[in-house]
Amino acid sequence: MVEPIHLKGVILLENLRKMFFFVFLAVLFLIEFYAFQGFKLVTGSFSGETLKISANWAYWIITSALLVFAVYGMMVYRKTQVFPVVSKWSVNLFISIFVTKLIFIVFLLSEDLYRLVFGLGNRVFSDAGESFIPERRLFLSQMGLAVASVPFVSFLYGITKGKYNFKVHQLELFFDDLPASFDGFRIAQFSDFHSGSFDDQTEVKKGLEILQSQNCDAIVFTGDLVNNVADEFKPYQEIFSRLHAPYGKYSILGNHDYGDYISWDSAELKRANLDKLCQMQKDSGFELLKDRNVRIAKGDEAIFMCGVENWGVGFGKRGNLNKAMDGIPAGAFKVLLSHDPTHWENEVKTHPEPVRLCLSGHTHGAQMGVEIPGIKFSPVQFRYPHWAGLKEEQGRYHYINRGFGFLGFAGRVGIWPEITVITLRSKQSI
Repeated sequence: MVEPIHLKGVILLENLRKMFFFVFLAVLFLIEFYAFQGFKLVTGSFSGETLKISANWAYWIITSALLVFAVYGMMVYRKTQVFPVVSKWSVNLFISIFVTKLIFIVFLLSEDLYRLVFGLGNRVFSDAGESFIPERRLFLSQMGLAVASVPFVSFLYGITKGKYNFKVHQLELFFDDLPASFDGFRIAQFSDFHSGSFDDQTEVKKGLEILQSQNCDAIVFTGDLVNNVADEFKPYQEIFSRLHAPYGKYSILGNHDYGDYISWDSAELKRANLDKLCQMQKDSGFELLKDRNVRIAKGDEAIFMCGVENWGVGFGKRGNLNKAMDGIPAGAFKVLLSHDPTHWENEVKTHPEPVRLCLSGHTHGAQMGVEIPGIKFSPVQFRYPHWAGLKEEQGRYHYINRGFGFLGFAGRVGIWPEITVITLRSKQSI
């Protein structure tokens, strides 16, 4: 009997997941083993053989325990949509320690490259019988641990306080074609709420109160209200309902809102979950823009708020930009809500009907990085060259919000949760 095509696809996907998991574990072990070589050199300087052995065993016991609890949590979540508390903390600590080890490895690698070059030089140019590769130097491993301890402390702050360290980013944008009556119109944007990740409703409420205190004309939410399941939003629905803006509250869906990342017993249950989430947004007073637009009027003048379903390279191209702009008069001023920034890069910025301002989220700024004057870095830039803040091309602006919540790693280090306030200005008013 020939298996149905969709069943073969499911089996193939499951096999690929298993293969990826084992490759991931193999790479992880190699990194851990390499870091351990430097750690063992430091513990070798301890007085007492028992202390040395205990420290080395503690390295592997702690690493293994955190990884086991993290994997256990993911297995439980796939079945119950509940991530055990012990697993959450295990993931946070594992990531914090792992990043610390990566920085430590930079010192080990630089030392080993020096040893290799020095050793090759001895082999080629020296007749003195010196060793091929010199021994590692203890002080470099000690220095590496000392330097790596700085980001470790930063990560501890990030998982306790940093994830609720809300920052307001304000900017003014000037346009030739903005209707005069909308000069000074203010839009508050937040994105990537990820309800299922929060562990402190009081702090979340404070963040939304900061958003409301900006007293903007319109409020927009640019996707990923939940991690996977509509019920994650229940504890925050009443808080969302209290948000108010005189010209409306608008929202779109992000890739996580469709429930694509967990298993469902049937396609009907998955659709019902999405329908429930959409209804919850509407009940909270948000106008959900699924490939459509809304006219915002001031007297005889108007701008148009457009929204698309999620469109992203690698994350599903559901959105229809042409449909979202259907019925809008040619040349009218448009603001587009599109969750994934790759949509702007691939369709929006070159569309024949110009979108003057596109608002996105999705990247979270990887929830870790450095943003100080002169330096802007996050690991996510290797996937998204423009990953946060403002970009302009030929009079079309694209702004990427760093996200309100968090996902996976329950913290933020250097890339703080963001509320954006954008003031639209007419160049004629200058």
